[in-house]
Amino acid sequence: MVDQEKIRQAVRLLLEGIGEDVNREGLLETPDRVARMYAELYGGMEEDAALHLGKRFPVQDNGMVVEKDITFYSTCEHHMLPFYGKVHIAYIPNGEVAGLSKLARTVEVYARRLQLQERFTAQIADALMENLHPQGVLVMAEAEHMCMTMRGIKKPGSQTVTLTKRGVFLEDQALTDTFFRMIG
Repeated sequence: MVDQEKIRQAVRLLLEGIGEDVNREGLLETPDRVARMYAELYGGMEEDAALHLGKRFPVQDNGMVVEKDITFYSTCEHHMLPFYGKVHIAYIPNGEVAGLSKLARTVEVYARRLQLQERFTAQIADALMENLHPQGVLVMAEAEHMCMTMRGIKKPGSQTVTLTKRGVFLEDQALTDTFFRMIG
């Protein structure tokens, strides 16, 4: 659980550390605002994707299901700066499907944590495999990282792309090719 009092204390120390006056009018409520914001941004720490993926519907056809352009916002654990972009998900059902909003909710669970994009992509794929029991899953994330944009190398617009495949997607390149045509 997010400890808002500890966050307020840390924000006060951070403000002092960068040379600010924590009693300045514009900063008086900042520690409380940041604590509330962190409770929202990191709410995925306490969530289990299985809750969202528990409701499934039977299907006769086992054709590929693709949900593309799922917008996400996350925070890099290395610099605690945002990274954001789109996730594209494909899976081959094994007799049942999840509601489409459940895929987006699964993305949110993992985005609302301190993250590495590579881990984030794999966590989504693993949650879908464990809860939907599909024949295979493919998850692709494309993101811009503020640690590359506003500090360090300063290369705005650069995109990091990660791809995780499970099940039949590992064995059948034609399925992966179909996925790329569908999201293109």
